[in-house]
Amino acid sequence: MIKIEEEKEIEEKKERYEDKIQKALFDEKKSKVAKYIDLFVGKKGFWNLLKYEIITFMFQDMRGAIGIFFRNLFYPFLFKNVGKGVSFGKSITVRHPHKISIGDNVAIDDYCVLDAKGLDNNGITLEDNIFIGRNSILSCKNGDIVLEKNVVVGFNSEIFSGSRVVIGENTLIAAYVYIIGGGHDYSRVDIPVSEQEKPSYGIKVEKNCWIGAGTMVFDGVTVGEDTIIGAGAVVSKDIPPFSIAAGMPARVVKSRK
Repeated sequence: MIKIEEEKEIEEKKERYEDKIQKALFDEKKSKVAKYIDLFVGKKGFWNLLKYEIITFMFQDMRGAIGIFFRNLFYPFLFKNVGKGVSFGKSITVRHPHKISIGDNVAIDDYCVLDAKGLDNNGITLEDNIFIGRNSILSCKNGDIVLEKNVVVGFNSEIFSGSRVVIGENTLIAAYVYIIGGGHDYSRVDIPVSEQEKPSYGIKVEKNCWIGAGTMVFDGVTVGEDTIIGAGAVVSKDIPPFSIAAGMPARVVKSRK
């Protein structure tokens, strides 16, 4: 009974969030500035907007070592927490940065997106010794993303969360990997898919995994520890620990033990 009530509450929160996003985009009574604050800054108030605008305008696209120096100096004022030895690349897009926590020795390459938007989510947590490759996207829609220590994300990859996505420590994620923590219900045919529910059950990739290039990991999946997923695989079901899995859909082809 408690589980049913919790699931109902989660669905209601998602619906409220979806409604708010749509209203923010299309509400004619709201000014463009108010819409911008809701979608990008995430915190109301003139000071929060001014801080966000000045720091991103001045330093976001600044080139070379001097750009890294000034971003490392001023970007911590945007985020919830920033540790030591963090490096921010050129042209990084940040949304709702007050919900983003960054540990020590984290490198975020050029043109990445860190989007932590939501009503009541915790946002994005990057623990120590994380590398995010160029053009990669971490995107929340009222969900949470946690990258535990020593995670590497290759270039042009995307991690999306509508509830909770956790990538375990020492995991390697190659280029062009899509980890998709959410989806669309399509059971009804009387209304478009875009207007139906958007369920999200979360994803857990346990520690010491290697996710090959071009892999897609779908919502509701757990990838067990010390598992290797072959390049181009489509992971739609749980993979047990210490496995080597490949194919579309991914199947265990060998045990590492």
